[in-house]
Amino acid sequence: RLTSRQLAPALGYLGSRQKHSLPDLPYDYGALEPHINAQIMQLHHSKHHAAYVNNLNVTEEKYQEALAKGDVTAQIALQPALKFNGGGHINHSIFWTNLSPNGGGEPKGELLEAIKRDFGSFEKFKEKLTAASVGVQGSGWGWLGFNKERGQLQIAACPNQDPLQGTTGLIPLLGIDVWEHAYYLQYKNVRPDYLKAIWNVINWENVTERYMACKK
Repeated sequence: RLTSRQLAPALGYLGSRQKHSLPDLPYDYGALEPHINAQIMQLHHSKHHAAYVNNLNVTEEKYQEALAKGDVTAQIALQPALKFNGGGHINHSIFWTNLSPNGGGEPKGELLEAIKRDFGSFEKFKEKLTAASVGVQGSGWGWLGFNKERGQLQIAACPNQDPLQGTTGLIPLLGIDVWEHAYYLQYKNVRPDYLKAIWNVINWENVTERYMACKK
């Protein structure tokens, strides 16, 4: 049986955990123009993503306090904020790397073969992911994920900032943010135009890396 003395170092470690920080973008704010303009990228990264990071840190701090006190009610009350802000941080950290000024076109090699196998063709895959993303009611994300159990690619849509893996078990390969803050300043309320444009900046190298990593 564990004594409180043996537990103390573990709790001490929890207290000194590293805070989450906003990752740098791998390109300039204006690098994805004309498809996604600099103003959107700057606000999206330095304001929206930063807010998720800050709120996640605050929530985790409160959660640690609740854990230390053994306050299960407080832990449960904090879980929606943890899911929302933690999801926002996870999702955007993937999203920035999924985009590139040298993006667009089609993937190559094993990923392209898997797309053809699971969706029939690259064009059909594009149509399906676009339709899933257009169809998100309100705010959310369209995803290409990998179902490890089946060894298959799968398309999914998640509401709000629900993280793909934490809520569906699928491993995220490519995420498309369809919150209005991701496109409104440029595309107004016409989400399909934004989705048409985003295919020009998809970083297939990054998506392929993610696919190869989860196949290991």
